[in-house]
Amino acid sequence: MLLRSLASFACTILLAGSTLAQAPKSIPSPPETATVSLNGKAITVKYGAPSMRGRKIVGALVPYDKVWRTGANEATSFVTATNLKIGDTQVPAGSYTLFTLPSSGQWMLIINKQTGEWGLSYDQSKDLARIPMKSGSLASPQERMSISFENTKGNSTELHVKWENADQSVKITAE
Repeated sequence: MLLRSLASFACTILLAGSTLAQAPKSIPSPPETATVSLNGKAITVKYGAPSMRGRKIVGALVPYDKVWRTGANEATSFVTATNLKIGDTQVPAGSYTLFTLPSSGQWMLIINKQTGEWGLSYDQSKDLARIPMKSGSLASPQERMSISFENTKGNSTELHVKWENADQSVKITAE
């Protein structure tokens, strides 16, 4: 009995050691968070950040004129603790899902009232708004997609979605 217990313990130690010795695998589209505070209230975006990995992105992997989940994996969440004006649209405090509608001209930011779904579950009837985005270009390709808040001053900021050579943005103001 003692021999069996010792053998079992030794196997457990060997298996645990070999598991720890393995290098951690990188996640293809790791979870990321962007946050900003306007008027002392938080705005948070959680998304999966995919990489180019040698692929053509805008107009190909992310096709034109088709709603995109704006990231990878779970749907991109947008939570605001304060009422906002995004572009020209009033957005009440609350939880939403962000999608985008890329085009060769102007992209649209979609604020959707449905939350908690997988990234590919889009229901247009739940749209709160579709907001035109300002199109810009990056000086050099960006490997990993990012969502960030930039040019924050007082009660305003800009939400940027960047990937490959695209830099799409929209102004946000706390009300």
